[in-house]
Amino acid sequence: SFIGMVPGLGPMQVIAIMIPVAVGLGNPSVAMIMLAGVYYGAVFGGSTSSILINAPGVASTVATSFDGYPMARKGLAGKALTIAAVSSFAGGTIGALLLTLAAKPLSEVALLFTSPEYFAVMILGMTAVAAFGERGRAYKAALMLVFGMILASIGEGSMFANRPRFTFGYIQIQDGISAITLIMGLFALPEAFFLILDKHRGRLQGNNKTDQPIKDLRFNRAEAREMAPVIGRQSVFGFLIGIMPGAGATIASLMGYALERNLAPAEKRKEFGQGSIRGLAAPETANNAASTGSFVPMLTLGIPGSGTTAILLVALISLGITPGPALINDNPDIFWGLIISMYFGNMILLILNYPLIPYIAKLLTVPRTYLIPFVIFFSMVGAYLTSQNSAELFTMIILGLITTILRLSRFPIAPIVIGFILGIPLEDNLGRALQDPDYQGFSFIWQRPMTLAFLILSALMLLYPFFEGALTRRQRQNLRRQTVQQD
Repeated sequence: SFIGMVPGLGPMQVIAIMIPVAVGLGNPSVAMIMLAGVYYGAVFGGSTSSILINAPGVASTVATSFDGYPMARKGLAGKALTIAAVSSFAGGTIGALLLTLAAKPLSEVALLFTSPEYFAVMILGMTAVAAFGERGRAYKAALMLVFGMILASIGEGSMFANRPRFTFGYIQIQDGISAITLIMGLFALPEAFFLILDKHRGRLQGNNKTDQPIKDLRFNRAEAREMAPVIGRQSVFGFLIGIMPGAGATIASLMGYALERNLAPAEKRKEFGQGSIRGLAAPETANNAASTGSFVPMLTLGIPGSGTTAILLVALISLGITPGPALINDNPDIFWGLIISMYFGNMILLILNYPLIPYIAKLLTVPRTYLIPFVIFFSMVGAYLTSQNSAELFTMIILGLITTILRLSRFPIAPIVIGFILGIPLEDNLGRALQDPDYQGFSFIWQRPMTLAFLILSALMLLYPFFEGALTRRQRQNLRRQTVQQD
């Protein structure tokens, strides 16, 4: 959990370091339970830095900062951390239950998805950009989405191997921009700049005493009733996204946030981005459920569902275990041991984290003179540790300056993340679909019914804001006519 709290030090790096230790244990079940515990523990705790300093600890908690940080700015840091902890626990536990009941059938369904379906799912995820645009300003969100896709295209791509793009001859960025560098540049570093520009931003609003206790740790019954359906939906949705190879918790959290934003009533929709309870509970539930779901393709098919499970797959093979459909029968101790550890792990994480919330939330009472160097230090360390490339630091600073200007101009930042995260698998799967000899050009769109269905759904989601705006204008006109007739 503490690993997830430190920006840039994600589970991938720590699990990679711990593989020799795991192999040295000699017991494959114990070794995999230990590594898996690091994984979902980091995802569980990654929300802390997102909520408190707007610096996501892991990529999957980026969407948590959209509403978690505004809640902390309002003096509700304790409540925000509690909501995140409860949502994470519920998502992880329900995901583990779904894994217990449906691992084998879902693995067979996952086999039906090929490159055309994944391409269509990425398109569907990008249409979620409509959820991040202000009414009448959707073009700003679309521009930021394109900007994110441009950033994702830097370096070598799967369709043009060994042919770097947009590097301007700078070899250090030939492999592209890392996700951690992007996140630090979009969220953490601009926050340090705003701490400098705004003298009131360094503390909780209305709280200038470092020894003042953090209040409002609990949420009331009305807030619990509001969270319950969100947690239920996002647990299932996040788990289903997690079982798709290559999707992972980051995509699940972004798509989950957008889904709840579109499903919310008009009066609640305005709260998103301002400290919405739904906007905080949705990504926290989805990313933990997706983390659990990503074990389905890894254990039953031998296909990693995310970058972290790819490293876990390496660890599993290093322990002499062959993942696949026969794992559940040949090594039931590993399969069921991992699932049981998820139940106990999520319970232990909740028990350990909840009592610490008042003390963790005190980070916001630190004076600006200490908080600004703290944010900048962890931003730079997080960007450098990812690839140990100094070019990442310069890239982060440039992105930080650009993002600061964009935020001052009221451009939404979230679509940049969506364009970047989804842009890479979008290009990869499109390239494989176009190179497949079974299809001619884009004929896979109408030859694959699921692909066509996803694309039609994407078009409907994209057009929904326009229909909604037209309907609202018509309702206003009818109301004016009724008012005139009454007069």
